[in-house]
Amino acid sequence: MQRKRFLLINPWVYDFAAVNMWARPLGLLRVAEFLSQFDVEILLLDCMDRFRLKGYNMGKYPKLILPTPEPLLDIKRYYGRYGIGLDEFIQRLRSSAPVDMILVTSLMTYWYPGVFEVIRLCRRFLPGVPVVLGGIYATLCHEHAKAFSGADYVYRGRISHDFVDLTETMGIRLTGTGNPVPYYRLNLYRNPPYAPLLTSEGCPYRCSYCASGLLSDSYSTRPVDEIVQEIRQLHSLGVKDLAFYDDALLFRAEEHIKPLLHEIIREGLDVRFHTPNGLHARYLDSELADLMYRAGFKTIRLSLETVNPERQGLSGGKVRNDELDRAIFYLRKAGFRKENIGVYLMYGLPGQDIEEVAEGVEYLISRDVRIHLAEYSPIPGTRDWKILTEKGIIHDDIDPLLTNNTVFSVLCTNYAMEELRRIKERVNYHNLK
Repeated sequence: MQRKRFLLINPWVYDFAAVNMWARPLGLLRVAEFLSQFDVEILLLDCMDRFRLKGYNMGKYPKLILPTPEPLLDIKRYYGRYGIGLDEFIQRLRSSAPVDMILVTSLMTYWYPGVFEVIRLCRRFLPGVPVVLGGIYATLCHEHAKAFSGADYVYRGRISHDFVDLTETMGIRLTGTGNPVPYYRLNLYRNPPYAPLLTSEGCPYRCSYCASGLLSDSYSTRPVDEIVQEIRQLHSLGVKDLAFYDDALLFRAEEHIKPLLHEIIREGLDVRFHTPNGLHARYLDSELADLMYRAGFKTIRLSLETVNPERQGLSGGKVRNDELDRAIFYLRKAGFRKENIGVYLMYGLPGQDIEEVAEGVEYLISRDVRIHLAEYSPIPGTRDWKILTEKGIIHDDIDPLLTNNTVFSVLCTNYAMEELRRIKERVNYHNLK
């Protein structure tokens, strides 16, 4: 009997800006791992596997400027599609035939136009093939996805054994060994220069603005030896840069990250490590900073969000200003410099005025670290979402396009745009010094 063929698709990003920070569609790759335990053939079409690499193998995606969607016309920036070209997508889609099922992932809720376009093209060029949509948008905006995506089925949450039941309702029976294969051994990417790492699941914190708790209701860590084996195998494939995408990498450091770093140092592999997700500064002590330096960390991002102590407490209480100061001190003591240390500072938070943002910028300038301004974006289901809907600032049935981080700070705050521009210029000047 011929093996069933599953086509996994990571859609384009439709947005005003997009930068590749060692990203891969981890959720979709987990689907590939899940399917690998069955007697099936797995194909991957990653629309975002195209970029101009710069330092440390990160860089920009190609962009095709498109007409701005009507809800976003007040934003005076160029909207576009990021990733591979349309002709290449269609050619690869056609060449994948025949396939028995198409699985499309989704990330940011406001990136759904790319998801819809992929599904539309699948319908056109692979007619009759069932399409299942999953991922973050499909989970957080489930009803919107069911109503408008065009998928045959919208799958909520992480893939589990109930997916087998779903395939059977679509006439596909899965049989196999029951032994999943790690995605990096499935040859889904050719000569990958970088790879993401996920050493834990979920987050112990429940910050008011974050959806982590909605996507995973518990926190757990992977065995250290399993992670080291993954790093070793990725290195053997030519991977030079590895990015930790954990939500709480430093939590319970004595039990997890410190033993892991000791093993990484012992391996002596020529790789560089990065932490694009903000780290919890609270857990960064002198020993940990030294281990990170010796292990080869090059990009460190710390989470601050705001310098306002009251808002720090209301949003989740994961860091105080003195804890950030201490973390920066330990990192410098270990040997890290300004170009290695970055801090996320948010603007557009509910109730946050522009003066608070400016105060945060000056605070970080005085610490001589790189500043990464992060535009706030409301996420369905979070505590902030509830506050914003109760105040009438947004509605539960709002078009997810309007939750775009570029959009929200412009349309839903009272910030003077000239003052915000001045703050951004000050940040850029400081970062380039």
